[in-house]
Amino acid sequence: MQNNQAIPFNKENFKQIFSIKFLLVIAISAPSALVADYFSLPLAWFLGPMIATSLGALVGLQIKMPRLILSSILILLGLYIGNYIDKDLFAKIHEWAFTSLIMLIYIILSILVVSIYLQKFSGYEKKTSIFSAAPGALGPLMILAEDQKTDLSHVATAHLIRLIIIVTVFPFIVNSYYDENFLTLEQEIFKDQNNIHLALLILSSIVLILIFDKLKIPAALLAGTLVASGLLQITEIASYQISPKIVDYCLLILGASVGCRFADKTFNEVAKNTFHSFIATFLLVALGLLAAFAASLIIDKNFFTLLLSYCPGGIYEVAVIAIFFNLDPEFVSFHHIIRLLMILFVVPVILRFLKKT
Repeated sequence: MQNNQAIPFNKENFKQIFSIKFLLVIAISAPSALVADYFSLPLAWFLGPMIATSLGALVGLQIKMPRLILSSILILLGLYIGNYIDKDLFAKIHEWAFTSLIMLIYIILSILVVSIYLQKFSGYEKKTSIFSAAPGALGPLMILAEDQKTDLSHVATAHLIRLIIIVTVFPFIVNSYYDENFLTLEQEIFKDQNNIHLALLILSSIVLILIFDKLKIPAALLAGTLVASGLLQITEIASYQISPKIVDYCLLILGASVGCRFADKTFNEVAKNTFHSFIATFLLVALGLLAAFAASLIIDKNFFTLLLSYCPGGIYEVAVIAIFFNLDPEFVSFHHIIRLLMILFVVPVILRFLKKT
């Protein structure tokens, strides 16, 4: 039985850190990150390893990302994202009520439109199409999908292909059309850092993660880290900026972890789902564009910030893109956490409705 703990402390997970499968991940990821960086690709340390490990997995290389390694870097990335939480957050949240309502409408329309397409044109049965159509929340949805006896392979493949498309294409679009000074990591100042503050932030994060995980709160890793980081910074107890080089290493692991998810997929299986996943992604992005346009009528935000907020990608991946391109990470992260919670509410409601009809 799979260990679904947010921080998997056990002997087996420690052993995976020293496995050949993980060493192979590093052997693939490090050179690909350097090559991507050499050619000045946006988010090079994320995109290079993601593409390289995806291809490696699909051609049959035996690779695996240890969950303990991934959980550790997600805590660091959570602290990095948490740096953008300020004292005005609670004052801002009520201003985002209408954009959150637009998110709910976007999620419902996305599930209805994309699930109908997948049923009619790709042969997915109803439940599988609904889980595949949801704009995000792959991890929690897989648990729900397993309980509902749906095709887990179709659901996972649809979400993974969509994630690859979004996080690969979006940075290039912003890089081409967004005429702003990007917040490059090298420009940040990292001196006179208090390592005791870092230890306090990590310890507080782990405690809250374990509590949230026990309470079955979705995305306990991110929620626990952001709450710990936000509270300690707002109260001025502790603050710490993660250095650019550490962020690069974290992005390498995050990108590689996306590619490693294809390790149990065959090339034919992915190829068969790619066309319909492209169409589903196009529909979700088109609906996201409409949602971003609607939001732009009621709130004064850069359009790329709004588009990224309604983009069907992973929370960490999207938050990192927001930070890299200086697209209001606080606003974007808030809406993706809301999106996750709404999806976990909407999908079971739709399934219950289908059961009655």
